[in-house]
Amino acid sequence: MIALIVLLVLSLIAAALMLSLNVETDISAHDERRLRALSIADAGVAEAISRIRSGEVPDTLNPKMTTQIFLVASGSVPVLGNDSTGLATAQPSGKWLMYSTAGRSTQTLTVTYKTDPTRTKIYRYDRTQDPPVQTTSGSPIFVVTATGKVGSDTRTVISEVFRNPVQFAIPGALTADAQVHYIGGNAAICGYNHVFNTPTGTGSDGRFGSPSCIPYEVGSDDKVGCWSSDSVYSSGVSTEAGVPVPDLNYQTGYPAGPWEMIGMTQAEFMTWIGPRYDPEPASLDGPIYLDNDAVPQNGSGSWSLSGASGEGFLYVDGDLNLSSTFAYKGVIFINGDISFTGHGWVLGAVFAKGAAHLVKLGGGGTILYSKDAVTQALTKYQKLSTLSWREQ
Repeated sequence: MIALIVLLVLSLIAAALMLSLNVETDISAHDERRLRALSIADAGVAEAISRIRSGEVPDTLNPKMTTQIFLVASGSVPVLGNDSTGLATAQPSGKWLMYSTAGRSTQTLTVTYKTDPTRTKIYRYDRTQDPPVQTTSGSPIFVVTATGKVGSDTRTVISEVFRNPVQFAIPGALTADAQVHYIGGNAAICGYNHVFNTPTGTGSDGRFGSPSCIPYEVGSDDKVGCWSSDSVYSSGVSTEAGVPVPDLNYQTGYPAGPWEMIGMTQAEFMTWIGPRYDPEPASLDGPIYLDNDAVPQNGSGSWSLSGASGEGFLYVDGDLNLSSTFAYKGVIFINGDISFTGHGWVLGAVFAKGAAHLVKLGGGGTILYSKDAVTQALTKYQKLSTLSWREQ
C-alpha cells in the first residue's frame, strides 16, 4: 500500500514537473516571438524613414497628410483618399517582414505629421525656440506607426522623427553683392516672412496689391526687402517692403559662397548639392547645381528657365534669366546677374553676386521672403533624427 502511495506521489510530481516545463517553454517561445515582433516593428520604422528621405512620403505641410506602406507588390496598392498616399513596400520580393498589411488596417505601416487635436496645425522642431517643439517654425515632425507581427504576437511602436535643421543667415528677400537697379516693369521685393503655402503669384503687384501678401504673412522673423553691399535704385512702379526698412545699402558680409550662409564647409556643400548640370535638368526639385565648366564660383555660365517650377536649393554659377511662368520655392544662389522676363516668382530667398558689379531687376519679377520655404529647401534632403520612441 505504501509502495502504491509513493508511486502515485512520484507520478504526480513528474506530471507537475512536465507541466511546469511545458509552461516555461510556452512562455519562453512567447517572449521570443514578442522580441522578434518588436525588432520587426523597428524595421518598419526604418523603411518609413527611408521613404520620407526619398521624398515618396509627401512633405506638403498639409496637416491631414497620411501615407501608408502596404505589403503588396507595386501596382497593387489599395486606393486611398485625397489627403492620403499609398506605397508598396520596398522590401525585396519573397523576403517580407510582417510590419504592415496587404489591405487597409490599424496595423498598416503609417506616416502622418504630428499635429494638434484638430489636425489643423503641424508641430515642428526648432532648437532655437523655447520650447523647441511648437507650431510656428522649424522642421515638421513626422509620426511613424509600425506594428511587427510574429504568429499571434504583435508589438506596435510609435516614433516621432524630424529632419536635422540647418542654421542659415539670410539678410533679406534679395541679398546682393553689387548695385541693385529696379528698372522698368513692376518688380516686387518683400522681406516680410511668408508661409510656405503662399499661392504662386502673390505679391506680384506689391505687398498691398492683388493678390496681397498680407493674408500669408507669419508676423515674425521678417527681413529687409533688399540687402546690398552697394547702393539700391528703383524706377517705374517697382515696390519694396521689409523690416525694419525696405532696403539696406552699403552693407558688409556677403558670403564667399553658398556654404557660408548655411554653416557648411565648401567641401560639405559640394557633396550635398550634388553633380553639376548643363543644361538644367527636367526637374528643379531638390538641390540643383548649374555649372557650365565644373569650376565653382567663376560665374561663367548662363541659363534661361522658361515654363519651369521647382522647390529646393538652386545654385547657379553664372547668370540666370527667369520667365513669366517660372515659380520656385526655396533658395536661389546666383554667381552672376539675375533678370526676369515677365512675372517670374520666387518664395524663399535669392542671393545674386552681380557679374559687372550690378544686379538688374526688371520685367515684373517677384521675390518674397519665406523662412518656411528656406527651411524646407535646406532640411528636406538632410538626415532624420528621432525625437521620441515609445511602444503603444
